Amino acid sequence: MTSTTVAELAAELNKPTGLLLEQLEAAGVGKASEADKVSESDKQALLNHLKASHGTAGGERKKITLVKKSTTEIKQADATGRARTIQVEVRKKRTFVKRDDEVMAPAEVTPEPAAPAIDEAELARREEEARRQAELLRRQEEELAQKRKEREAEEARQAEERARLEAEAAAAAERAKAEQAKSEQTAAAQAAQVEQEDRAKAAAQEREAAAKVQADKNAEAKRAEEQRARDLEERRRKAEAEAANIRAMMAAPARTLVAKKPEPAPDAKAATKGTLHKPATGSTAAKPAGTAAAGAAAGAGGKKEVKSENLSSTWKDDAAKKKEIKTRGDTSSGRSNWRAGPKGGGGRRGDRDGRDGGSSFAAPAEFKQIEVHVPETITVAELAHKMALKSSEVIKQLMKLGQMVTINQSLDQDTAMIVVEELGHKAVQAALDDPEAFTEEEVMGQQAELMPRAPVVTVMGHVDHGKTSLLDYIRRSKVAAGEAGGITQHIGAYHVDTPRGMVTFLDTPGHEAFTAMRARGAQATDIVILVCAADDGVMPQTKEAVKHAKAAGVPIVVAMTKADKPDANVERVKAELVAEEVVPEEFGGDSPFIAVSSKTGMGIDALLEQVLLQAEVLELKAPVDAMAKGLVIEARLDKGRGAVATVLVQSGTLKVGDVVLAGQTSGRVRAMLDENGKPTKEAGPSIPVEIQGLAEVPQAGDDFMVMSDERRAREIATYRAGKYRSTKLAKQQAAKLENMFSDISAGEVKVLPIIIKSDVQGSQEALSASLLKLSTDEVKVQLVYAGVGGISESDINLAIASRAIVIGFNVRADAGARKLAEGNDVDIHYYNIIYDAVDELKAAMSGMLAPEKREENIGTAEIRTVFVASKIGTVAGCMITSGQVTRNSHFRLLRENVVVYTGEIESLKRLKDDVREVKEGFECGIKLKNYNDIKEGDQLEFFEIKEVARTL
Repeated sequence: MTSTTVAELAAELNKPTGLLLEQLEAAGVGKASEADKVSESDKQALLNHLKASHGTAGGERKKITLVKKSTTEIKQADATGRARTIQVEVRKKRTFVKRDDEVMAPAEVTPEPAAPAIDEAELARREEEARRQAELLRRQEEELAQKRKEREAEEARQAEERARLEAEAAAAAERAKAEQAKSEQTAAAQAAQVEQEDRAKAAAQEREAAAKVQADKNAEAKRAEEQRARDLEERRRKAEAEAANIRAMMAAPARTLVAKKPEPAPDAKAATKGTLHKPATGSTAAKPAGTAAAGAAAGAGGKKEVKSENLSSTWKDDAAKKKEIKTRGDTSSGRSNWRAGPKGGGGRRGDRDGRDGGSSFAAPAEFKQIEVHVPETITVAELAHKMALKSSEVIKQLMKLGQMVTINQSLDQDTAMIVVEELGHKAVQAALDDPEAFTEEEVMGQQAELMPRAPVVTVMGHVDHGKTSLLDYIRRSKVAAGEAGGITQHIGAYHVDTPRGMVTFLDTPGHEAFTAMRARGAQATDIVILVCAADDGVMPQTKEAVKHAKAAGVPIVVAMTKADKPDANVERVKAELVAEEVVPEEFGGDSPFIAVSSKTGMGIDALLEQVLLQAEVLELKAPVDAMAKGLVIEARLDKGRGAVATVLVQSGTLKVGDVVLAGQTSGRVRAMLDENGKPTKEAGPSIPVEIQGLAEVPQAGDDFMVMSDERRAREIATYRAGKYRSTKLAKQQAAKLENMFSDISAGEVKVLPIIIKSDVQGSQEALSASLLKLSTDEVKVQLVYAGVGGISESDINLAIASRAIVIGFNVRADAGARKLAEGNDVDIHYYNIIYDAVDELKAAMSGMLAPEKREENIGTAEIRTVFVASKIGTVAGCMITSGQVTRNSHFRLLRENVVVYTGEIESLKRLKDDVREVKEGFECGIKLKNYNDIKEGDQLEFFEIKEVARTL
């Protein structure tokens, strides 16, 4: 008879041990501890007690509950391919309820029914039922015991298997450790040998470098000494020339100029002469003797005709006007250079007579510094004219600066100002003819009260870190669903009303190609929300966004998105951003860090609270009742509406009908839409709107302002466009001149011309920059034209003329353009994701690369004998020692392991027959092409040249 302990019976019945001991004691079976044995009679007594306690007064049981538990195993492969076992436990519970056969009478008829009598048959039936239940419990206990034994046997087998595997693993580890120790010893020996060779090479290189440095120093000293000698010789020669000129000037006798036909001067003339030229004190003694006589003759009367008096009547009788007249070449500002004349008439007459007499001496002109206003571009001729110099002087100065220019070549402002300073004049940036000089005065002249405005917040970060989803949760609209590939490729502006005030958000793309867009967003913002995924950490575009924000000098609020994911690590994000000098507030920094989730909304309220707190600290204000001024966020060309620009008003109020100047274009605001596409009449500070009515598509990032005069706005736009074209032309010309010699030396360079048409200005800018970065020394991308709007027939005609491919980004070609492209075999490629365009163009450029030629060794041979034939030449009798030799292979002739000659095989023979190849271990005769200097014992190394396709 089997017996179990109290603890085992409690485990089988799934009851606490203490409760089972109490039930046994109540049944009259006294058990003191868990280790006491329980016999079958004890179990029967416990069963009868439980039946009596749970049944009716007569011991009848109305409900029996059976519990069955089964355990199975399921084997399933995980993601790594390994199989794992899953334990599945199934529990079944079934309750049997005995129903009463008799129907009780109503309570009001028999309020106290008598207990029914129990006959012998019923009692026997109940006992039989109890026996069946006991038998059922016994069988369940036996099944449980059997399963327990099987499970213990299986566990023992698994333990033995694990021990065996551990022993095998330990033996393998010991073998691997021994092999590793052996390899480490070998590697250490090799490293020591390599280190010794490296030290010897380094010492030799140091000696060579020291010798080279000493030689360079000696050569430099020699050149410096020669240059010093040339400079001394040049200064000495100049000094001797100046001294010779001074000695010649001092040795030249003072000339007394004599008139050809002397006539007595009348009194009036003498009086006039005295009035015009009054000699200095003491100058009378220096006059010749004939001067007094001439003065007396002049006082006697008579008048000499003055030619200049007949030419002009305005100063004929006016001595004051005559006194102000300067002679030609006079630089003394009205002061006369007194020279004694033959008649004592004064220096003026003497000067005139001196010219008549043919004097070759002229006083050196005094240098006068000129203030030269230099525009952004100016030709060499115009610059020389502004400095009152010959063009050759300017060209000579530019040649000294290392630039070869022509008289009609344009110079940029910096170069022109350097030339002006080198020539001794004062250079000033030209703003006199710039109509933009008056726009700032017009805007600054507005006096309006500053009012609080909403903050402009830019959301920046790496691609796919949840920027648009975060903004989407705040705005309660699906923005990311409309973007191609799920990434933002445009810059968007939205304003949101919160309980604490309004906030304007700028959503910037996170792709690496949209660097310019992120820079514009950082410049136009007040606060930056730096988005960093908690499960991904700091990425390259995250670091770039930090640099843009720090360059703009705006506060940073860090939003750690995807914080609800199981693998989110907030502390890792903080540590990586601290390395980028973005320090959290809890670490003593000034940047709040908030963990948010765009899916559950966790931390969104705290993020908005921090943004508005930063805005309150900044005390943002702007005039409202003033002319609007702001920034162009994005621009595009719409087929039905024309040029459309998304602008952010930074100050003032923009209204429908205002005259707007935006970069190189202007126009009147015909219609204005908010970010939801609804018409609006006006927009205040920090409000983004979409305006229509501009003449052309402006550049993204241009400043815009409202002008009072439409004519002035057109003038400024025209001036800006002309200045941009002239500056661009000057840069292109300079680039062509600088790259001329490099292009010639580089040889043939393949060019891939492209034409880009995009939906908005920012995408066109990003796509152009990304494609131009693919250029290499062998294949270059040439951007023929880039614009905004659909692909038209003019674009196809330009592609035909330049043999370019047309790339459409989020745009399509019209019917005429498609027909023209099909008729002229012009490729049109459409894209809506930027990295698809970059990858396909990169693949196309890889196909244009010249294949790379590589040598592949195929065999070696030893020359055993040399045959000399008069008609054939020298033939090498060879034994193929390794590999094989083919008729079309190349060879290297090695003599004492030194390459003597490299060439091609002319013929290959085996016995008397020409063969295509000879394998290892066979003899053959080889005739080398154009080479006969071979000897016995020489080695031949055979190789083939194969072409391998290259990639960028």
